[in-house]
Amino acid sequence: MQSVSLFVAIALRQARRDRQLVSKRLLLNEDEDISMETIPADQVRVKQKIFCDIYVFFYLPFFSQENSMHLLVSFLTGSNTQCRLHAIRCLHELSHSPHPSVAPTCLPATSYLLTYLSGQSTKFTELCLYTLGNLIPDSDVVKEKLLAQGIIPALASCIENQRHHLAVVEAASFTLSQLLQAKDAAETIMSKVLVSTLPSQLLSVLTPDPQFGLAPAIECAWCLHYMACSQNGKELLACGALSKCSSLLWSLGCAVREGNQDEGLELLVCPLLRCVGNLLSFCPANSLTDQVGDVKLVVALSAFVQAYIHSRPALARESAWVLNNLTAHSTDFCSALLTHNLVPALIQSLAFSEGINTMILRVLANIANKKKEFCVELVQQGLLSSLCATLKMADAEMVTLSLEVLFMLVSRRPLPRSGLQTRSRCLQRIKVCSTLHGTKQNSVNTQPETHLAQQQGQCGAER
Repeated sequence: MQSVSLFVAIALRQARRDRQLVSKRLLLNEDEDISMETIPADQVRVKQKIFCDIYVFFYLPFFSQENSMHLLVSFLTGSNTQCRLHAIRCLHELSHSPHPSVAPTCLPATSYLLTYLSGQSTKFTELCLYTLGNLIPDSDVVKEKLLAQGIIPALASCIENQRHHLAVVEAASFTLSQLLQAKDAAETIMSKVLVSTLPSQLLSVLTPDPQFGLAPAIECAWCLHYMACSQNGKELLACGALSKCSSLLWSLGCAVREGNQDEGLELLVCPLLRCVGNLLSFCPANSLTDQVGDVKLVVALSAFVQAYIHSRPALARESAWVLNNLTAHSTDFCSALLTHNLVPALIQSLAFSEGINTMILRVLANIANKKKEFCVELVQQGLLSSLCATLKMADAEMVTLSLEVLFMLVSRRPLPRSGLQTRSRCLQRIKVCSTLHGTKQNSVNTQPETHLAQQQGQCGAER
């Protein structure tokens, strides 16, 4: 890349992953010192204050003058290439300011910025895209104006024409993600995006480029996640989104299993997990295997749980959440966990907190609920002894789930005739325990439903 984003480094992407922040991007000039080091949060705040001060002391006096923006627009639309580049640079730096009056001030320039998305200069197009992306979150007026001016078809055309220039694809996906994060996106934006060519284009550029890096794929994955969070999951399923994202997760899971811990890899895994997990709730049970493509996806998800359980527990929890949704209505995926000998590692994960053990226990409950034979295998792999430990935990939900799983294991385990009375007494004791526990929380459901969850915008991370 000839230019990189000062705030595009891992700090802001991680902040968006953890807290769903709307970020802004500032591109450096080619002759400026380029550093890809992560910027600490306190430095980010300091830099934001500096930009605000710069706006107040330098830009504000200029833009308070009558027709000042129109003057800048005249440079932007003039025939002098150098003046146009300086004008877009000025607008871009202005758009990065957190001052609330910036976006309305730049409104006269938006139609020209959209027009230039079809230009020949990738550098100029990239600046236009990031400028638009920075302006969108700050003003509903600007957002509505851009929608009326055709920003969605403009972005679709831009990605189609520039699909081989990944820096532009990344910038266009960032701008789209800013739109999709709007509070009213589900009502005013999502339908326009879904009827466009954007979903298929995002899927076509989702695979990371080994030379360019993960950045474009990360931005595309976030866009798909925001779409999957809406109630339009069936449209994404029809585009093959679940199959594509599952396939990419499988590839990343294989890399993680082989010890690949490249910096930034988890930033792609996170939105892919959220996208797949939410799309599973729209997928009919009888077509789940066809949509996902390969039952070995459970191997990748289990690899994420084990790889991130210590270093990034939030990501391990989200991996377990997708496992939960995957096994909720599928005997095939439950069987795959047993066939690939993944259950022992999951059982060991019951000792961890931060919601990981709860989600893992839900997965084990899904397995036990499918077949009596699965219950036998779970017992053989040591689940009963682990339940003895989870029943002693202070977490009320863990105790309830443990009783639920214990009831299934005991009631479905084949016994000789002489053991039937013993099992009957054991089941009665479990019911008594669940009744006593129900004074603090609802008692265990002895005929449990499978646990299928859909998580919306802020799901499973350090929020």
